Amino acid sequence: MRGWLPLTLGLLAVVIGAVWTVQGLGYISGSVMTDEKIWAVIGPLVTAAGLMVLWLGLRSRRR
Repeated sequence: MRGWLPLTLGLLAVVIGAVWTVQGLGYISGSVMTDEKIWAVIGPLVTAAGLMVLWLGLRSRRR
C-alpha cells in the first residue's frame, strides 16, 4: 500500500490543473474561471506539481 496517497493526489492535481488550464483558455464555458488568463497560468503549474508528486509516488513504490 506504500505510495498510494502520492499517486492519488498527483493524479488529482494533474486532472484539476488540466481543467483549470482549458477553462483559463476559454475552451470550457460556464464558470467564473472561463477566459481568465490567471487560470491558464496556474493550471500548468498545478499539473507540473501533480506530475512531480506522481513521479515521487511511483519511485517510492519501487523501493
